[in-house]
Amino acid sequence: MPKAELHLHLDGSLRPETALWLARTRGIEAPRSYEAIFRTLRAPPRAGSQAALLRAFTLPIQLLQDREALQRATEELVMTKAADGVRYLEVRWAPLLHTRRGLRPAEVIDAVAGAANEAASRVGIVVRLIVTALRTSDPADNEALARTATRFRQRGVVGFDLAGPEAAAPDPLVHRRAFQVARGAGLHLTVHAGEWGGAAQVWRALGLGPQRIAHGAPAIQDPVLVTELRRLGIALDLCPTSNVQAGVVASLATHPLARLHRLGVPVTLSSDDLTVSDVTLSEEYLRAVERIGLTLPELWAINRRALDVAFAEPDVLDPLRVEFDRWAAEIPELATTPP
Repeated sequence: MPKAELHLHLDGSLRPETALWLARTRGIEAPRSYEAIFRTLRAPPRAGSQAALLRAFTLPIQLLQDREALQRATEELVMTKAADGVRYLEVRWAPLLHTRRGLRPAEVIDAVAGAANEAASRVGIVVRLIVTALRTSDPADNEALARTATRFRQRGVVGFDLAGPEAAAPDPLVHRRAFQVARGAGLHLTVHAGEWGGAAQVWRALGLGPQRIAHGAPAIQDPVLVTELRRLGIALDLCPTSNVQAGVVASLATHPLARLHRLGVPVTLSSDDLTVSDVTLSEEYLRAVERIGLTLPELWAINRRALDVAFAEPDVLDPLRVEFDRWAAEIPELATTPP
């Protein structure tokens, strides 16, 4: 199945073998066996909270502090996703987290953009980038980051995001100015919401005017919010395995992916973090069918919808839509099911 993935974090997808190499060559204290470093990079199956889940990002952020490290991690992620049948990919990361050893935000974006474009060309897929601001950053720093991000629109940066610990910084509206800058320069907007604080956090995120919400599963708790998301056509980029890890839902069986889709809310399906969540997109798709209860036509409709809410240019997405539709036309279970 050709796939589109819209919610994927670079730092949460570092290969364990690459982490071993980076720790050794950079003189960074870290486990020295594959098994031990994988345990450090991978969050527990039930970490219990967003804050606990985010602890798994400590080591990869520490390792990804120079141009070569960022380029290698990006290249490897694109190659891994291409091998899993991903034809369209949006990668997001927070440049301000990668400046501890002297890189400027523009240099961080340049390193990732260059590696993403080169790797995408080599493996024949489309990759676009989302620059992520941090909830806990000074609003002025995020505004400056938005201005920097807009300089890379011709290098594949298509979106601007806000992420980080919601409990520590619950009000996204303090970063309104950064989002105004990004919107004014033509970047698309998305906001992480609902990994803490329930449906109220999704409501707060809507104040920034996003086109998509990253996560947002607790929206199912509020019928008025469900109606509003449907009315506005705001997609939820859902990551069920990650949501179980963060304690957003008790289990995959109780995840609202299928219910939200059947209520008409635009939803997409992604892995969030290849390594932190220890899940490929194909595995996430299989779990959505076997444990959440999607039918194959529903899974395909969700996958196909991702191309309609993706942030890339129309002339890039149109050929992908044709490719996806042509593939589905050859599958008996899908041939009579409209996307």
